[in-house]
Amino acid sequence: MRVGLAYNVKPADHPPHLPADAFEEYDSEATVGHLCDALVSLGHEVSRLGAGPGIIGALRENRPDIVFNIAEGEGGRCREAHVPALLEMLGIPYLGSDPLTLCVTLDKAMAKRVVSTEGFPTPKFRTFRSEAEVDDPGLAYPVIVKPAFEGSSKGVRLASRATSLPEVRSMVSFVTGRYHQDALVEEFIAGPEVTVGLVGNGVPRVVGVMEIVPKTVPHEEFVYSLEVKRDWENQVEYRCPPSFPAETVAEIERCAVGIYRLLGCRDFSRIDFRLDGNRVPQFIECNPLPGLSPGYGDLPIMAGKMGIPYTGLISEILSHALTRLGLKDR
Repeated sequence: MRVGLAYNVKPADHPPHLPADAFEEYDSEATVGHLCDALVSLGHEVSRLGAGPGIIGALRENRPDIVFNIAEGEGGRCREAHVPALLEMLGIPYLGSDPLTLCVTLDKAMAKRVVSTEGFPTPKFRTFRSEAEVDDPGLAYPVIVKPAFEGSSKGVRLASRATSLPEVRSMVSFVTGRYHQDALVEEFIAGPEVTVGLVGNGVPRVVGVMEIVPKTVPHEEFVYSLEVKRDWENQVEYRCPPSFPAETVAEIERCAVGIYRLLGCRDFSRIDFRLDGNRVPQFIECNPLPGLSPGYGDLPIMAGKMGIPYTGLISEILSHALTRLGLKDR
């Protein structure tokens, strides 16, 4: 098949006026190369479409049979929906979740509201548009403060865990001032952090449940921050399968599958939890555009630990999309 790859790449020169993690969600040229190589090895013809306004011309020049979409988009809380919305307008099939799911999941507060209506536990939270709005949040300390519309730990620092109202105000000022968006303040869950990879449609398959174990601090102080992710080999250990009792893993998987279906995820996704004192998985966020960098992205890492090679993971994701779209036999 002719597969178009939609993606954003990190710029070679980082504009000095932007936060250090402004392009953290974007892929490297190496990741794009690995994904292209995997698709070619599966027998497909691959065209690099990029993203942004330039993708319109690329689609006119070389209309693909399907677009493998990993584009994060540019600007605003609906940015991840830009490419899928364009493809729907042009009638071009694409892999991954639709614009509604991508919009809801990028807005962490909105996703938490949707998830909680169906009974899935999620930490209590509030949002603030500026430091001036911050009053007593009415939440149990400590709390964590982060941008409301970001992924890849953008805007999440070691200092994001706040234990007092002055610290909350300081971090809300940092988030709203540097990232120009609402700050989400939620109760900090002190137990283990876990992420779940899923692929498929209808009832998705759990690729793996991965426990993220801090090496330098206890769980009750651990923040999966930008600093940690950039030095993950020294900061954390990835356990997949995790060290939890079987009933805990089963409950994590039940919640992950239920949330995946509730939010309308398609083909692949990753869902993050933290376990509270009763080992109840508390929903943190859903990422329907999980990183696919081999050796760095959580989904490829957990797939590898479960015996699934990188090309096998890409093949399965694409196969689910083709089946959903009725293109499997083309």
